[in-house]
Amino acid sequence: MQFGIFTVGDVTRDPTTGTTPTERERIRAMVRYARHAEEVGLDVFSTGEHHNPPFVPSSPTTLLGHIAGLTDRIVLSTSTTLITTNDPVKIAEDFAMLQHLAGPERVDLMLGRGNTGPVYPWFGQDPADSVALTVENYQLLRRLWDSDVVDWKGRFRSPLQGFTSTPRPVDGVAPFVWHGSIRTPEVAEIAAYFGDGFFANNIFWPPSHYTRLINLYRQRFEHYGHGPAAHATVGLGGQFFMRPNSQDAWDEFRPYFDEAPVYGHGPTMEDFTERTPLTVGSPQQVIDRTLTFREHFGDYQRQLFLVDHAGLPEKTVLEQLDLLGGILPELRAGFEALRPAGVPSDPPTHAERVARQAARPEPVAV
Repeated sequence: MQFGIFTVGDVTRDPTTGTTPTERERIRAMVRYARHAEEVGLDVFSTGEHHNPPFVPSSPTTLLGHIAGLTDRIVLSTSTTLITTNDPVKIAEDFAMLQHLAGPERVDLMLGRGNTGPVYPWFGQDPADSVALTVENYQLLRRLWDSDVVDWKGRFRSPLQGFTSTPRPVDGVAPFVWHGSIRTPEVAEIAAYFGDGFFANNIFWPPSHYTRLINLYRQRFEHYGHGPAAHATVGLGGQFFMRPNSQDAWDEFRPYFDEAPVYGHGPTMEDFTERTPLTVGSPQQVIDRTLTFREHFGDYQRQLFLVDHAGLPEKTVLEQLDLLGGILPELRAGFEALRPAGVPSDPPTHAERVARQAARPEPVAV
């Protein structure tokens, strides 16, 4: 099973010191987190995409390409690539380029609609078209990756005639795609139809909220003939703050929780940890809570944690990564001990997908 971290790249004031990092400091800190994630044994580093303050990751493949040159094995991904407002041609080109630079086994991406309505007009789109944009743009993206020459006509961009996206995907196989959603069944349907992965952020709401979408995805994955529902590729988000002593974790994290842009000035930390997967406490408490996720969602293949938000200082984030690295063996062993035989423990690799494509029968001429 893959474990990793994701960042939303927020530039947030530290409520305990009153200091706010510069954009450059925040960006360079994210690079250090990716490198340290690899050092402590994590499998994945993932970045969001935002085009509005207080967030800085507006160019994910630039960030990931830089990290690729500083690391050796960690998988580089996105925790949202905006399928609604990015041109599918540019997505196809950017991630194929990243494949060539980092190596195809180290690159995948997560597509999503994003959670910032004003971004649509900034890129010439209407938020009312978000679902239609998601469907059409992904159909075009798949064509651009899977076909050497593309003719295309749709609603939302100028037609393409005899167009070839360059560079071509490595070995003719595009990066593995996850589709992320917290409320849109059409996204689960798209993921199932194409046999892609489905990612549930699993941060803000009770597990029951995400269970509906994951179950829908699994059912439709089997319906479309990709294999048993239990074999569908599922990823989850999550977040924690831990210290060796549980009370120390609560005392230290509380001011960051209370001021956090995403949930500050709302529910108490006690209420939020009870109702959502946020875990604040000791390493053993994080292990125990995380291992319960499969009780809600079934066996899954990727677990990403948000650890660098809410103004937490760099030193603290690096310490959180050290603690996470320390419990990784128990997390891996715990999940694998419960996984039924035959259920994949990891997302499909590039090599597996190349072999699968090579085994497909050639179309019969008529």
